Amino acid sequence: MIGDLPARGADWVDTLVELLRDKTVRPLTLATRAVVFGIIIFAAAVVTVVLLSITLIRLLTVYAFDGRVWLSDLVVGAVFVTLGIVAWSQRTDSSATAEESA
Repeated sequence: MIGDLPARGADWVDTLVELLRDKTVRPLTLATRAVVFGIIIFAAAVVTVVLLSITLIRLLTVYAFDGRVWLSDLVVGAVFVTLGIVAWSQRTDSSATAEESA
């Protein structure tokens, strides 16, 4: 019984450390991974949108508008404004929902 005490103490400490790791370190690791992957996906999306808009402007300038860059810029700008208006109309107003629930 007495000879088994150090082994039981070590098992108890091991169990306590494992419990602490499960409750703190793993959720923090998951949250950190989510933030890092979110940043990577956001950066990739920004790069993709920029490259696609440059490509669209070049294609429109060369093939559609015969070198008139301002017209290509106008068309791409109108597309972005239209997308912005659609996104703005889809938003939810958090202050209005808070007043309704109160």
